[in-house]
Amino acid sequence: MTLSKFQQVSEAPTHPSPQKGERSFDVADLYRGPVAQETPQSTGALPLDEKLRQAYFWITNQAIISPFYDVEYNDGPPQVFTFGDQKAQLTLPSDQSYSSYVLLPLLNLAVRRRCLLVGGPGRGKTAIAILMGVLSGYTLLDIKRAIQHGQPQMTIADLLGNPLPSTLVNAKSMDEVTIAWRRWLGMRLKIIDEYNRIPTRTQSALLTVMADNYAEIYDQVFECPDAAWYLTANDDAGGGTYQVIEALSDRIDVVVKALHFNTRFLNDLLLRIEEGVRPEEIVPPQIIFSAEELDRIEKEILAVEFPHELRRRLEFFASHFEFFEPAARQVEYMTKDTVKLSGIDFSSFSAEETGKDAVADLGSQSRNGLSVRALMTSLVFIKAMAYFRGAKKVIFEDIRQILPFVLHDKLVQNPDSPYFEQAGNGSLRADHVSWIRNLFDESSKEYDRLNLDRDDPIAKCGDAFEQGLDGVTEKEVRKRLAEIERTFKRMAKGKKFYGHMFDDLLKLKYYHQRYTNYLRWLKWSS
Repeated sequence: MTLSKFQQVSEAPTHPSPQKGERSFDVADLYRGPVAQETPQSTGALPLDEKLRQAYFWITNQAIISPFYDVEYNDGPPQVFTFGDQKAQLTLPSDQSYSSYVLLPLLNLAVRRRCLLVGGPGRGKTAIAILMGVLSGYTLLDIKRAIQHGQPQMTIADLLGNPLPSTLVNAKSMDEVTIAWRRWLGMRLKIIDEYNRIPTRTQSALLTVMADNYAEIYDQVFECPDAAWYLTANDDAGGGTYQVIEALSDRIDVVVKALHFNTRFLNDLLLRIEEGVRPEEIVPPQIIFSAEELDRIEKEILAVEFPHELRRRLEFFASHFEFFEPAARQVEYMTKDTVKLSGIDFSSFSAEETGKDAVADLGSQSRNGLSVRALMTSLVFIKAMAYFRGAKKVIFEDIRQILPFVLHDKLVQNPDSPYFEQAGNGSLRADHVSWIRNLFDESSKEYDRLNLDRDDPIAKCGDAFEQGLDGVTEKEVRKRLAEIERTFKRMAKGKKFYGHMFDDLLKLKYYHQRYTNYLRWLKWSS
C-alpha cells in the first residue's frame, strides 16, 4: 500500500445545493432564509458545501479511526435492536449519519466558533484539532508551534507575549513600550491544549482573547482576527489542575466527546504504523480551504432558511428552563438566575412544594436557563448542520442532533430532580448528550399536545402587533387590550404554572404595556 491510498478523496455521496452569492449580513439573517439574488460559482469550481463534505469523508475514511455514527438521520423507521438485561437499544439509521467527533469540529471550523474536545489521554483530541488547522491552510509546523499547552506555571507573558527589554527600560510612558506578541494571536485557528491546567489569572487573559478578540499588555493592544478555537480537556471537562473560571467556560460553543478506541480496528492502526502514515502530514490539497473560502462558507451557512414552525419548537424548548416559581414573588424575578445571584443553595428552594408534577416538569431537570449566547450559537450550528447536508433549509432532525453538543455544558443538570429516579433514567445523569436530546423530544411531544402550530394565542397577538401602531384607532387598541386580558384569564384558569407559560405571560404583558402607552399617547394627542 502507498501513501496515495491514504490521500484518496472520494466523491461525497450527497448532492450539493445551489450556492448563494456573497452579501452583507445582519442579525436578522439568523432567521431569514436565502436571499433572492444569487451569483453562480466559477465554472468548474467545487461548491463549498461539497468540499466540506469531502473533507469530512476523507477524515473519517483515512485519518481518524472513529467508527461512531452517533449523529443519526432516518428516511423511514430505523431498525432497533435491544441487548442485555437493561434493554440497551442500538439503532441502525436509515439515512446517512455522521460521527460527531469529526463533524462538529469541522462545522466549528466553518462557523469560526469555540469547540471543546473532552476525553481521556490518547484519544486523538489534539490530533483532530491539528487536522482542522491543516484544513484551514496552515503548515503543520506553524500549527504545532502555535499550540498553547496548558500547564500550572503558564504566565500571561507565556500566553500573550513579552515587552522588549530595551523599550521597557527607556520608555517614558506605556505607549513607548514595544511588545513581542506571540504568533498564535494572529492566526485564524487557535488550539489550547489542556486548557483546564492554566492558572486562574492566566485564564482571565485567555478569556479576553477568546471573548473580545484582542490581547493587552502594558496598555498595548493586539487585535486578533476571527478564529476557530479548539480547546482540549481530560475526562473531567473542566476540573483539572485549576478550576475553569465560569466566564471562560461560558464562551465554549460546542462540546465533543472523544470516545474510546474500538479494538476491532486494531488492524487499521497496525497498517498506519507499518506504512509510517501520519494523517496530518498527508492531507490532500483539494480539501484544504483558503481564508476566502472559509469566509464564504460562513456567509452561505447564515443564509440557510430556518422555517418559522421549527423556530417555534426551539423557542418552546428553551422556555422550559429559566422559570423557577419559588424564587420570588414578582413574576419577572421567578427565575433560576435569581436564586444563583442570591447565593442561597438551590436545593433549599427546589424542595419547596409548588403542586406541579416534578417528573413531567422539564424545567425541574436543570439548575439554570439558556443564555442569549447559547441560543445564538444553537441557531448558527443548526444552520451549519443543514448546510453540510446540502439542504436549503433546516429540518427538525438538524435541531435534534445538534442541540446536545451546543448545550452540553450550557444547561446545568439538576441531579436531584425526581425525573432521574424513574426507571431507566438514571444513566441520563452521566450521558448529557442523550439527556438533552430526550429533553427536546419530550418538549416536542408537549408542543404537539398543546397544538401550538394551530392554536397559539400569543402568536396571534404578536401578528397584530407586528403590523405597527401607526394609524391604529383608539377603538382598535381597546379591542386588542381586551383580547390580551381575556387570554390572561384563560391561562390563569390552569392550576399549575409551568415554565413554557412564563415567557408567554411576560410577552403578553409586554404587548399590553405597549398598547397602554400608545392609548395614553392617543388621548394626549387628541
